[in-house]
Amino acid sequence: MTGTTETRTYAEKGDRKSCHGRMWCWLGSLLLLLVLATGVWLGIRFGTDRAVTYQDDVEHFKYGSTGGERESGFPYWIWRALPTVCADYLPGEGYASLGMIFEKGKDLPVGVSKRRVTGLDRVFLNCAACHTNTVRDTPQSEPRLIAGMPSNTLNLLAFENFFFGCAADARFSPDQILPAIEALNADLDLIDRYLVYPLAVLLMRDQVLMLKKRFDFVAHQPAWGPGRVDTFNSAKVIFNFPLDKAAPEELIGASDFPSIWNQRRRQGMQLHWDGNNTRVEERNRSAAFGTGATPPTLDRESIRRTENWLLDAASPAWPYGALNAALVEKGSNIYRHYCAECHGASGKDFSGARVGTVVPIKVIGTDRGRLDSYTRVLALNQSMLYAGYGDERFSNFRKTNGYANMPLDGLWLRAPYLHNGSVPTLRDLLEPAVRRPVQFYRGYDVYDPVRVGFVHNVAAEGERRFFLYDTQVAGNSNQGHEGRAYGTELPDEDKEALVEFLKSF
Repeated sequence: MTGTTETRTYAEKGDRKSCHGRMWCWLGSLLLLLVLATGVWLGIRFGTDRAVTYQDDVEHFKYGSTGGERESGFPYWIWRALPTVCADYLPGEGYASLGMIFEKGKDLPVGVSKRRVTGLDRVFLNCAACHTNTVRDTPQSEPRLIAGMPSNTLNLLAFENFFFGCAADARFSPDQILPAIEALNADLDLIDRYLVYPLAVLLMRDQVLMLKKRFDFVAHQPAWGPGRVDTFNSAKVIFNFPLDKAAPEELIGASDFPSIWNQRRRQGMQLHWDGNNTRVEERNRSAAFGTGATPPTLDRESIRRTENWLLDAASPAWPYGALNAALVEKGSNIYRHYCAECHGASGKDFSGARVGTVVPIKVIGTDRGRLDSYTRVLALNQSMLYAGYGDERFSNFRKTNGYANMPLDGLWLRAPYLHNGSVPTLRDLLEPAVRRPVQFYRGYDVYDPVRVGFVHNVAAEGERRFFLYDTQVAGNSNQGHEGRAYGTELPDEDKEALVEFLKSF
């Protein structure tokens, strides 16, 4: 009996040890599963990289990603809160006061995309920010949104200065921004509220202040005004050019946003205002830098979709009634004599011996600021962009000696005219420079179908004030594109006929 009892006792002890071992094994397995589950959850939460997508090509153009949010994107809820936190850095109420366009039912303006990346939603500009705008027939009319036209109302410099000023303000802090986010009924969980967004505020502040220092050159420039940007001085920032040591003549290069329809027909032409590139795809990748997209972060599939749409995206037809047939016929003959060789047979036929080629600055005589801002040194540096990315490497940028002859598709929507937007209407462009407006207002979207351009003689609409463009300011000259060869010496009746024909473009 004793032996049996001892045996049973040893067995029970073994069972207890085995039970304890199984328990620790089970707890260890549970802990391991918990660690793995946590790792998977963290990986999904902070490793997800997914842009908001759109079925329709035009919606994709307006709101689709270029990839810029990955590196340059602003946290969505901070973006939403800043117009409240730093309202005094805006000229009016919200981002709309900067000329950004909000469609009904949208929480982001046209030209701003959203992507889930690094654990939170981020937003940044895309191509449509600079290439979409509205047109109204009267101040009481509903605006018509037109994709591909220049963004005449967007004040990009004021947009930059809003973020630069706000980031340098003591209010740009978690203590100020998080309550503003909560007031928007943001769907933040505990990790967002106490970890992700407080850290995001600090990181965004440091990022924007770094950019503010690098973009210091704009503080010494005349204000660009809406619808304009200094493209290539901004590009020099990418290469860390010492702009404080740059020649004065290259530091003022503001020019208008262009229209971007019918890109297939532009293949092989000299692109950009000064004709410094002949490859559409390379030009597009260069423009993507303006949306924050760099070679490692570029969303190639998304960009390619926009490129494919733009190849054949057509400019809208003249919407203001039937044209005067007799005047159109007379104007077409005048156009063939004075304009077709440089600007194409029509708004749909780009054939012409000099279309898409550069006219020397001594001949065209327009403001040379944009031309001088693009230098040979910059062209050489650009040849290093996308190095290591095969045939994507930049190889077509060249310094030129003038401005390119552009096809005139959608001409009625491309006011103000000349590369720097210094002439408000098409009718004014047919006058010698001495008879063109010296000052006029930019940023209005109400259209003038008689002179062909946007209404430019009003200073404000409601609380919104427009930008007074002064042609006597450096970089703003309205000189050039004048003389016998450009039709500015024609009789008034011939100019009226030419304008009537150009409405058909």
